[in-house]
Amino acid sequence: MTQPVLQRQLFGPGPSNPYPEATAALGLPLLGHLDPAFIARMDRVCDSLRILWGTSNARTLPLSATGSAGMEAAFVNTINPGDVAVIAVNGLFGERMCEVASRVGAEVVRVDHDYGTPVDAQRVAEAHPNPTVIAAVHAETSTGVLSDIAALGAIKGDALLITDAVTSIGGMPVQADDWGIDVGYAGTQKCIGVAPGLAPFTISDRAFERRVQKPQSWYLDLGLLGGYTTGSTGGGRTYHHTAPVAMVASLEAGLDRILSEGLDSVTARHQSAGTALQDGLQEMGLELFAAEGYRLPQLTTVKVPEHVDSAKVRGYLLERFNIEIGGGVGQYANTVWRIGLMGPNANPASVALLLAALKEAIDKA
Repeated sequence: MTQPVLQRQLFGPGPSNPYPEATAALGLPLLGHLDPAFIARMDRVCDSLRILWGTSNARTLPLSATGSAGMEAAFVNTINPGDVAVIAVNGLFGERMCEVASRVGAEVVRVDHDYGTPVDAQRVAEAHPNPTVIAAVHAETSTGVLSDIAALGAIKGDALLITDAVTSIGGMPVQADDWGIDVGYAGTQKCIGVAPGLAPFTISDRAFERRVQKPQSWYLDLGLLGGYTTGSTGGGRTYHHTAPVAMVASLEAGLDRILSEGLDSVTARHQSAGTALQDGLQEMGLELFAAEGYRLPQLTTVKVPEHVDSAKVRGYLLERFNIEIGGGVGQYANTVWRIGLMGPNANPASVALLLAALKEAIDKA
């Protein structure tokens, strides 16, 4: 018999521990994916997602896949072979954007930045005179860095602006309409506080009108998906795929939890917890990785002290305290820790637990 796993304290880069309301909703009676009650639930979820995205886009919906599929949907629906994609790269997920764009035939123009630093909008603007799309990560999960998406919206010109908001949405302000985001994708497993499995997605009318009419992915074809989530030209819902109805119920509960607290309060809670953690880490003599002034409160990157074995510390935390934190990525795999305080984990008790446990782990491991 499989042994049960004790409740993990998920303080890594994601998934985070879900809101209790989101977990409870997974046990609700299942509905059919074309049941009128489920369609009403989907409509409520889309309305709530518009609030989180800061948009009035009609086509705002949870894609039935993880955030990585949201990334793929963004590019397969906006890029034809030979189109130019200017992509800001300041971490792993900017790298992945380049990979996905290249696979749909884009001429990828990379604008590389040092890991740990934010995107420079001026450099992006100078990279190509007439790109089809400009893409960047708002909150780079691999480095803990926040970039100014509004600055990119101001210089995009005729290009479509694609934005990864996986680690930002639900934990800090995202204003798709005001910032000029044309296509945005996210995930449920971080600040939204729901298990992984859905990709909150939004696309502007401008981008939808310019979309690839027959993208290489049938499953992620936004033209087909629109008929299911917003109705066909005849007004009825058209069958596209069997939606993960339990996950949508969980997402509804998580979104209700966030909106009942209020976005401003949720933002303040994440900011307060992140600031307290970062101050405490520095008081311990640890050095933060992300550039000062651009550090995410919900995801802190900290340099592993010299002569400390990163894997042993993480293993000690898991075995002794049931705490998960993340390692770095790429060349920083063993020299950086990634510590998340997202969703319900963004609270003072989590900060106190993390600081005490990490101090002991460094001393003992």
